[in-house]
Amino acid sequence: MKILMALLLAVSWLFGAVDLNKASKQELMSVKGIGEVKAQAIIDYREKQPFKSVDELTNVKGFGDKSVEKLKSEFSVSDAEEAQSEKP
Repeated sequence: MKILMALLLAVSWLFGAVDLNKASKQELMSVKGIGEVKAQAIIDYREKQPFKSVDELTNVKGFGDKSVEKLKSEFSVSDAEEAQSEKP
């Protein structure tokens, strides 16, 4: 499990920011400061409505202005319409 997490972290670092609308729970958890609970909260939020900007993280339980400001560079947001159409 530790090897998988290290690999996910390395891949996300190499390819840039983690997409809030598309990332798996493990990919979200590869970001420093995001554990299982926060990753699930992000997934729950985006299932109701896709993120339009990283700033919307302040609407997710467990995230405040300061934490979002620190994490802003770690995340990106894909086109909301595209993310919505990819839902199963």
